[in-house]
Amino acid sequence: MFKYMRHILPLCFPVFIAAAPAFAQDCPPAPDHSARQDAIIAQLGQAKSEGDAFAISQELWALWFDAPDARAQAFLDEGISRRSGHDFLGSRDTLDALVDYCPDYAEGYNQRAFTNFLRQDFAAALHDLDQALAINPKHIAALSGKALTLMGLGRLDEAQDTLGAAVKLNPWLRERALLVDVPGTDI
Repeated sequence: MFKYMRHILPLCFPVFIAAAPAFAQDCPPAPDHSARQDAIIAQLGQAKSEGDAFAISQELWALWFDAPDARAQAFLDEGISRRSGHDFLGSRDTLDALVDYCPDYAEGYNQRAFTNFLRQDFAAALHDLDQALAINPKHIAALSGKALTLMGLGRLDEAQDTLGAAVKLNPWLRERALLVDVPGTDI
């Protein structure tokens, strides 16, 4: 029987390779929307109302949600969908796969941070927000999320500084109501 295996094995080998999963697939770079992001942030600074600012900020979300490829987009969409259905562990696991696949895509970290924030795992959320901000320092949602996370950790002074930075980028940010006035600065 073994003498026939050496003749059959070469014929079967291509089938085994074709049936094996592709493990080494690289995520392409995320689209560079920095110039458009800067233009939108400038528009936010000139918005006349909270409603106008909200409409403008939706353009930022469109940029941030523009995943590097279809696979990354599928992970992102599934992670958000699972979170919307209160499947926080499933959301986290899906967003883990996104971050593993696309470690240079800021929104993967931001969305996983939000899931971890909802789970009250503030330490994990803070780590992810720091990662997102290292990739995109002007990610307003990550900045405001970091401020809320720092509040959850009881680090109120840092939270105020971080929220102040977010409000500088978007003066109409809803979380601005959480800013504490510094005594002696209101003349």
